[in-house]
Amino acid sequence: LSSRGAFSHAPGRDIMAPPTVDTKAVAQAVQAEIERQVADSFAAMTADELAAAISKLEGQLEKAKEARAAKGAGASSAPAAKAKPAAAGSLGSLPWGEPVDGAKVREYIETTMSKRIMMIDGAMGTTIQQYKFSEEDFRMERFKDYHRDIKGNNDMLSLTQPDTIRDIHRRYFEAGADMCETNTFSGTTIAQADYGMEDIVYEINYESAKLAVEAAKEVTAKEPHKPRLVAGAIGPTNRTLSISPSVEDPGFRNCTWDEVVTAYKQQVGALVDGGVHVLLVETIFDTLNAKAALYAIDEYFDENPGASRLPVIISGTIVDMSGRTLSGQTTEAFFVSVMHANPVCVGLNCALGATQMLPFMQALSSAAGWRCHVHSYPNAGLPNAMGGYDQKPEAFATEVKQFADLGLVNMLGGCCGTTPDHIAALANAVKDTKPRQKPDAPALPRMIISGLEAVEVDLSKFGFLNLGERCNLAGSIKFKKLIMNGEYEKALDIAKHQAESGAQVLDINMDDGMLDGVAAMQKFLNMAIPEPDISKLPMMVDSSKFHILEAGLKCCQGKCIANSISLKEGEDDFIKKAKIIKRFGAAVVVMAFDEEGQAAGYDEKIRICKRAYDILVGPRVQFPREDIIFDPNILTIATGLAEHNNYGKDFVEACKWIKDNLPGAKISGGVSNLSFGFRGLNALREAIHAVFLYHAIKNGMDMGIVNAGAMPIYDDIPQPMRQYVEEVVLNSSEDGNHVERLLKFAEEEKERKEAGGDAVVKVNKLAWREKPIQERLTYSLIKGISEFVDEDTEEARQMIKSPLQVIEGPLMAGMNEVGDLFGAGKMFLPQVIKSARVMKKAVAYLVPYLEKEKEEAREARVKAGLPPEDEKPKGTVLMATVKGDVHDIGKNIVGVVLGCNNYRVVDIGVMCSCDKILDAAIAEKADIIGLSGLITPSLDEMVFVAQEMERRGMKQPLMIGGATTSKMHTAVKIMPKYSGFCIHVLDASRAVGVVASLLDDRVREEYVSDVREQYDEMREEYYASLSDRKFLTLDKARSKSLSVDWKTNIPPVPSMLGIKTFLNFPLQDLVPYIDWNPFFSIWQLRGKYPNRGYPKIFDDEAVGSEAKKLHADAVKLMNDFIKNKRLEARAVVGIFPANSVGDDIEVYTDDNRGTKRGTFFTLRQQEERDDDAYLAMSDFIAPKDSGVKDYVGAFAVSCGFGSDDLCEKYKKESNDYNVIMTEAIADRFAEAFAELLHAKMRTELWGYAKDEKCSPEDCLKIKYQGIRPAPGYPTQPDHTEKPFMWELLNAEKEVGIKLTESHAMWPAASVSALVFANPCAQYFQVGRVCKDQIQDYATRKGMSQAECEKWLGPYLAYDADA
Repeated sequence: LSSRGAFSHAPGRDIMAPPTVDTKAVAQAVQAEIERQVADSFAAMTADELAAAISKLEGQLEKAKEARAAKGAGASSAPAAKAKPAAAGSLGSLPWGEPVDGAKVREYIETTMSKRIMMIDGAMGTTIQQYKFSEEDFRMERFKDYHRDIKGNNDMLSLTQPDTIRDIHRRYFEAGADMCETNTFSGTTIAQADYGMEDIVYEINYESAKLAVEAAKEVTAKEPHKPRLVAGAIGPTNRTLSISPSVEDPGFRNCTWDEVVTAYKQQVGALVDGGVHVLLVETIFDTLNAKAALYAIDEYFDENPGASRLPVIISGTIVDMSGRTLSGQTTEAFFVSVMHANPVCVGLNCALGATQMLPFMQALSSAAGWRCHVHSYPNAGLPNAMGGYDQKPEAFATEVKQFADLGLVNMLGGCCGTTPDHIAALANAVKDTKPRQKPDAPALPRMIISGLEAVEVDLSKFGFLNLGERCNLAGSIKFKKLIMNGEYEKALDIAKHQAESGAQVLDINMDDGMLDGVAAMQKFLNMAIPEPDISKLPMMVDSSKFHILEAGLKCCQGKCIANSISLKEGEDDFIKKAKIIKRFGAAVVVMAFDEEGQAAGYDEKIRICKRAYDILVGPRVQFPREDIIFDPNILTIATGLAEHNNYGKDFVEACKWIKDNLPGAKISGGVSNLSFGFRGLNALREAIHAVFLYHAIKNGMDMGIVNAGAMPIYDDIPQPMRQYVEEVVLNSSEDGNHVERLLKFAEEEKERKEAGGDAVVKVNKLAWREKPIQERLTYSLIKGISEFVDEDTEEARQMIKSPLQVIEGPLMAGMNEVGDLFGAGKMFLPQVIKSARVMKKAVAYLVPYLEKEKEEAREARVKAGLPPEDEKPKGTVLMATVKGDVHDIGKNIVGVVLGCNNYRVVDIGVMCSCDKILDAAIAEKADIIGLSGLITPSLDEMVFVAQEMERRGMKQPLMIGGATTSKMHTAVKIMPKYSGFCIHVLDASRAVGVVASLLDDRVREEYVSDVREQYDEMREEYYASLSDRKFLTLDKARSKSLSVDWKTNIPPVPSMLGIKTFLNFPLQDLVPYIDWNPFFSIWQLRGKYPNRGYPKIFDDEAVGSEAKKLHADAVKLMNDFIKNKRLEARAVVGIFPANSVGDDIEVYTDDNRGTKRGTFFTLRQQEERDDDAYLAMSDFIAPKDSGVKDYVGAFAVSCGFGSDDLCEKYKKESNDYNVIMTEAIADRFAEAFAELLHAKMRTELWGYAKDEKCSPEDCLKIKYQGIRPAPGYPTQPDHTEKPFMWELLNAEKEVGIKLTESHAMWPAASVSALVFANPCAQYFQVGRVCKDQIQDYATRKGMSQAECEKWLGPYLAYDADA
């Protein structure tokens, strides 16, 4: 080779010597040749092959990065690969022009979606996370001194990391996406208010749009056959217009429709200015928010006629398998509510994986029909336990492809957890699959309206549509009185009754001169919308004042009916109002009224309706003809004036003309007007309405405002009333005297009514007392009525003679029916407890007779020379709360339910040692042993009991239950210790089935085998999962502790130091702070969406009624406790000087900090996570070496003083219901006291939040500064930290709250916590900890490692027994 080649001669060497190799030159030459060959091969590839190659290379790049990190190169907080800005010359042009021609874009999308499945990108947030940006990366130079943290504000990265955002778009386009969304999901002033960045919202949207367009141009230049599109992403905001953030005030909203529309319109303007091609309203969890966005889009283009109207895509979110949005709408109802925006495509995204989303995609595809294309971009499966997504690209593509294979979609993509790799895999999977084909449009579209559910209006298919009139101030005196008195809750009951009585649409009218109609309309609708029994129906927003009508439309997420507009003020006014209603997506009622007045006769009715129809369907409005509803005026008949007599007939005939001549139009009317002359004679009025509707419906009347619950059936109207009415309605009779006849009949009816002829027949509520004795006893047991049980039991005893046979016969037959109803879900736990109370009362009545019968039987056997007879019940279950634990509510409930099923239950109480439990089991000949516990140390005690049972050679099955127990812990920790059988029982509803299976010789062996097999598998999975989890060493975790600048974050100085006690604290002051949700959980009452939680549970179809009764009973008993001071509330609170030293918190005797009083030891997170910081509670206290003075607080409260005595009293009365209720109420009071005391600390005793305006409801939602973690809970799981807290508070001496040997608190209804005031303090879960931390922790605490492992067993990341 020449001297420029790879080989050269070394100086001074012989020419024949082997040449020296220039390795660097060789490498360069080889690399050059490789690049040449690769370039040639790329040039020969198709577009799809190139996309696959890019995806593969990116995967290799990620592996290279991982390998580099593994070799100690270290991870940078900046993106692993710096994104390059687009080269100026690399940008081509797009076929839509600049400015964008929206019509061209729509035509391209329509054409392409009909030929192939288009692709939209995947998750922006997931892809951003790959770059592992730090707070500094988010800030960059522009925001380096910004006054608050901004990490997490991904939209803002378009300003500080533009090259990266552009690169993400480019990666998605190159992976096969036809369309990418702008990085503007939170690009409204409402969402950006969280970061105080409202002032740069326009810039965020504008620059985000520009970056995406640049990427689209760059990739399109390389692939001109496939032009790329940019969709302006419009997210849902972090507010909801349909749901109140306040449990106490369902009518409250923390933002208004107008505010949301304004925010969206600003975003739309910036996106359009930035050059987006499509507007995408996405991740819709509240359809009302989406309607506001669509309203803003339409209004923006109306106000900016120079801007080309861009196509709209809409994407909703179904939150769970109920098939509903978060605000409660079905998939079909959601589509109906937004279809007015004429979207080019509608679909679903987020919340679910593809498999879960399938049935809802099928529903949406069917609902969309001919109107638009359909898309889906689901998550990468369901989230894992840490909130991440594990589904790989190939699996994702396979699942999502089913939408294409079933012909459901025209566009696909990905949401949470998806990356360019997912999109590449999906694009490849569906490249040859044909898209969904839209069916042909019908000649006459259907009218569909919606509330939470869709309602089709089609007289021929579904019959007449009842518009409930009782929520109309003019239609109901009762409703009007309630509204005028401000009694909106009671007014809602009328709406519910209308729905229950058959109304299919609710007419809401608030027109009254003495009422603020706008405020009343908004308040009533805002309160009605969260009530699913009401809001499942579409609303007819009714007002003669357009501003009230508009206010109502702003409250309804469904497709409403706006009632009404007319030509009364001329055509311009009519058109303006019609356009606004169209923008809301509502159907419209048009009154037959024009500039000349109201249409009374037939000719006027059809003339005005024809004129209005032509204007609405014409070019000036283009209102959907199927959504036009005419009200040709139902006027009063039989008034005594001859000119009024034909009003009914004129309306009926006008209906026929409208149907024949105005295609698609519907007909409605206020039916009550017809009979206005017969006020006070309700039966006659309803008969007139029924006859009128019979004829009007036959002639095409589609709907009417009627009292659905009072309407008689035409054929059921008695004669001669029906004939009289029909003659008057049709204004026709042989003699022409029909009006006079009806007036005379009405006068006679009035006289009969005044004479008492219409007296109401009262239902005899004690009719059941006339039934046979067996039915009476069963009724008493099911209904929980104890009033007559003694006399009925005595009657049964007289009939049956043997008291034992009374129990085993009629009483147990009744209880068996109770058991069957409970098992079938037709009775609920509170009812069962009441049934048990009745049963116990009946048995108590029979006890003296039973004892006498036993004695007589014993004497008879002795005389006969026979041994005593062995008594054997159905089965004996011994139950105990384990040593050191005092909680027994759940155990008591299980005991009562088992007792109801004729099992003998022996409850030996709380704080039971192992020996006491096992000795009692032997003495009582127990068939099964049940262990209960609430606190974490109880888990270890249960393991010990199992070990002792094994040592003693016992064989009884062991049932495990309680709040901290779990199936997994039972399988992993308890079952291996006991060769007998053990099983975890979740709650009382499962206990009966478990006990029955274990005591039934026919099924026991198979049942035990099945459970053992299941638990063995769980144990294997558990240990396998430990090896899969990744943990940081303790040192590494400490290096990532929370970083706080204590020079600028100065801890607040308390108003007091030391302790303060509260004795006999007023219970009534605690009531506002009660959280009722755990109360219903105790009683195993759970509402289904959307009626989860208090007070929505009251509306649940299954449990709502019982929940109301239970709550009423609780409130009644609670008021008795308050009035008669049956429970005492006590508390002690303390605030102490403190500083952190590493993972510990030192507490000092005084503020001079010279003497350490003791130490709180904390645990640090070690399990690998995405968060920057690995937390310990010590992070929330200023370090000792900072020189900054800090403090820690603590409190202990109890409302259990007096509870034990009350429970004992109720037990003696056989009143299990009140036993459990007392324990539950005391527990709620204690939690409420903790909440109130914490608030008192914040605002008074510590005083670091003196200006806090936190309602009790806000307190329950933790809307305040600081935290109050309790030992034994996720933030500090170690119960052994309590004794030092008790020492600081002197809790036992000051207020009498004691600690058991397992550090459970007594009384049981007690709460304790540490209190941290600094703003950086936050709740977190320590999670599992490794051996290095346990060893370190044990050394710091002066405990053995084994003892630490015992107390922290459930939190160990390793098997301590291995």
